[in-house]
Amino acid sequence: MAKARDFFGSYRLTRLIRMGSACQVWEAINEADQKRYALKVLRDELRGDKAEVAGLKYEYDVATQVGPSPRLIKIHDFVTDPKSAYLVLELFSELNMKQALRHGPDSLAYMLNKVVEQSAEGLYFMHTKGWLHCDVKPDNFLVSREGVVKLIDFQISQKKKTGLSKLFGKKSQIQGTRSYMSPEQIRGKNMDERSDIYSYGCVLYEVATGKPPYTGESPNDLLNKHLSAPIPTPLTSNENVSQEFADLIKRMLSKKPEHRPESMWEFLKLIRGMRLFKKQPKKLDVDVFDVASGFKSPEDLLKH
Repeated sequence: MAKARDFFGSYRLTRLIRMGSACQVWEAINEADQKRYALKVLRDELRGDKAEVAGLKYEYDVATQVGPSPRLIKIHDFVTDPKSAYLVLELFSELNMKQALRHGPDSLAYMLNKVVEQSAEGLYFMHTKGWLHCDVKPDNFLVSREGVVKLIDFQISQKKKTGLSKLFGKKSQIQGTRSYMSPEQIRGKNMDERSDIYSYGCVLYEVATGKPPYTGESPNDLLNKHLSAPIPTPLTSNENVSQEFADLIKRMLSKKPEHRPESMWEFLKLIRGMRLFKKQPKKLDVDVFDVASGFKSPEDLLKH
């Protein structure tokens, strides 16, 4: 029988999906309708942090303004109660690209055409609504065993600046994940769709090779490589990558936005029908979705 501490409102926690620096993601059952959801809950030590609560509310507002898409995670509600603040999301595959890639790039290679197209469609949808994701990375793409992809985490997403706001607006706050930030994002300059395209190019490099395009001895060294280091080719780390896919990734990683694909729609037109590999990879005997682990119940957590 579930204890009171295992509830948030009418939602009964059943297992921990993921633990982040600020939030926990739980699978939960709504006792009112017996349907399953995912709850993104602030960690106990942050539940009174006004900035963190505002961040969850902002993510809900962005999702509401962008609108529904099968390629974006659906956020049903933002809730505050005496225990914490949390988001109520659709329950989807709890495996993200980063987790899959910990088992090597072959874990997704056999269905990479579908994964790439669907992840790109999620970004394209956001862009058509005038929004930039601003934190495109493997962690923020959920993937199902059928290759269905959903884009998540809109906490630092920005409305695209246009007109006078583009010319005279305040300098952008520098936010993002260092391994995937575009040069203009690092410099705090105005961003557009091509900034997400750069970050997505870093993602594609990683799913093709198993590692991001740049690593550094320090955070500043890593950022400087995005700004000035030669653009690597994924062929160096994976000879099976097709030349046209390698060239497209390098183009996406161009230091200057004008040298990248103009839009995600242009990217989609290029990628559809493109051979990503010289020899089509086969599905592994051991499915990464079967070996994914680390899920715990509330009772398990209380034991440690």
